[in-house]
Amino acid sequence: MEITFLGTASAVHSYTRSHSSIALKAFGETMLFDCGEGTQRQLIFAKISPMKISKIFITHYHGDHILGIPGLLQSMNFRGRETKLTIYGPRGLEDLRQAVLNLSFPNLDFPNFNFPIEWIEIDSGTIIENDEYVIKAQRVKHNTITLAYSVEELKKPRFLRQKAIDLGVPVGPDFGKLHNGQSVEVNGKIIKPEQVLGPPRKGNKITYSGDTMPCEEIIGFARDSNILIYESTYKEEDKDKANQHAHSTSVDAANIALYSNSKELILTHFSTRYTEIDDLLEEAREIFENTKLAKDLMKVEL
Repeated sequence: MEITFLGTASAVHSYTRSHSSIALKAFGETMLFDCGEGTQRQLIFAKISPMKISKIFITHYHGDHILGIPGLLQSMNFRGRETKLTIYGPRGLEDLRQAVLNLSFPNLDFPNFNFPIEWIEIDSGTIIENDEYVIKAQRVKHNTITLAYSVEELKKPRFLRQKAIDLGVPVGPDFGKLHNGQSVEVNGKIIKPEQVLGPPRKGNKITYSGDTMPCEEIIGFARDSNILIYESTYKEEDKDKANQHAHSTSVDAANIALYSNSKELILTHFSTRYTEIDDLLEEAREIFENTKLAKDLMKVEL
């Protein structure tokens, strides 16, 4: 799993920080979480092909999280994309879809996108679950409907090869069937998967907060994350502004990481009121030592 921070600013760009967007390469896919203005240019710098993006997950509809979508879709279209793209977002997604079409194709005689786009409105709960991963959403506390997202790897139990051999299973296709949860018959005897599989294994988990005030919901949702990506718009001295605008401080982020038993905290979504943000890192590390500051185009592997 490789995380690339494409944009780490809050409402306003800076010389070094673009609007919010995170790319995740995992399970043979590239997924995008938020798509602020300038995202497609950041993808070029990060050497990530927009043509390989399979899914976009939107946390909420503030401009610094969505204004890159119309241009990104147009570029995909101009470059001849044919494969399906799925866009997920909270209530209000249909309004965004219509706005994108109006912006992209104001002349009704101009053809629509040449590749299929599926727009799926979601709320809290499991969004996708397959053999490799599960993606969930959770409503959090901002000044508009906002979702946090988690991506959790699903690991199969280890296959106990010698135990299978001892039970008479011949080396070959039956090993794969058992590892995939299918029973097999050997010399008239049924061998069940649980007889040759080790204990359950927990895969890696990444949680992305979106914009939010600290709340109980995000603590439970982020429980046992390997990496918690959490907004840190303000320093603790500006706690009143954080409360006013329904955001979090670096101290809030550190407490969420601590209470959720996360292993690593990466702060992002910084206000451009601060020309120096090392103070945010110091504040957070006093509470949660394993904290990092996100930078545009920073890559993290898990």
